[in-house]
Amino acid sequence: MELLIALLLVVLFVAVGGYAAVKVVGAAKRSVDRTIHQARRRVEDTTLKAKTYTQVGPAGELAQLRLTLRTSMRVTQDALQAGVAEDESLKESLALFERLSVHGQELDRELKRLEAEPDRTQLTTVLPELRRRTDQITESADALRWAARERAHRFAHDDLDTLSQQIGMESDALRHWTSAPAADAPFSWSEPPAAPEPEPVRREPRPEEQQQASSRPAIAPTGPQPSRPWEKKQPRPESTT
Repeated sequence: MELLIALLLVVLFVAVGGYAAVKVVGAAKRSVDRTIHQARRRVEDTTLKAKTYTQVGPAGELAQLRLTLRTSMRVTQDALQAGVAEDESLKESLALFERLSVHGQELDRELKRLEAEPDRTQLTTVLPELRRRTDQITESADALRWAARERAHRFAHDDLDTLSQQIGMESDALRHWTSAPAADAPFSWSEPPAAPEPEPVRREPRPEEQQQASSRPAIAPTGPQPSRPWEKKQPRPESTT
């Protein structure tokens, strides 16, 4: 029994190791293929740029059309693939771009074949149609790209406005003391100042009091003053002479 379990574990480890190795090899292969594809694309774009400067006539215009087409399609693809990770509504736009890419790739292959065409007269004849198709595809790609960018910019602008309003409300809440009523005066242990004494209220005399005052003499008569002991005259002693 233990031998069977050990055998199953060995088989499981081998299977997991083989699966992991296949995944690693596949990822490495995809990375290498992507690197090779990007390198080829850069080389081809550089060659097309050189042809637009070195070749004149139909050949130079063909190179310019290919360069314009490839640049527009590549930039739009990168923008949509980067935006769909944040905005799922761009999936429909990406699907439309994939359909547009089929026409773009077909036109690119046709332009590439015509680069080796020796009949310059025939090239001059077909160039207007090739130019029209190129403009139509690039204008559609540019429209998708700019619509996606404006959508992302609009969302960022709305989010910034909302954030600014929230920050303004929070700032007002943090500065609540500026609108709060004044606080009470701090308590003091010193004695408060004495309140001023109220002035006496003058009362008008009554009629009977006025009559008594009029009958009373202004100056009281002088009566006998009481004698004081120290004011009594002492008898003078008689002279013995």
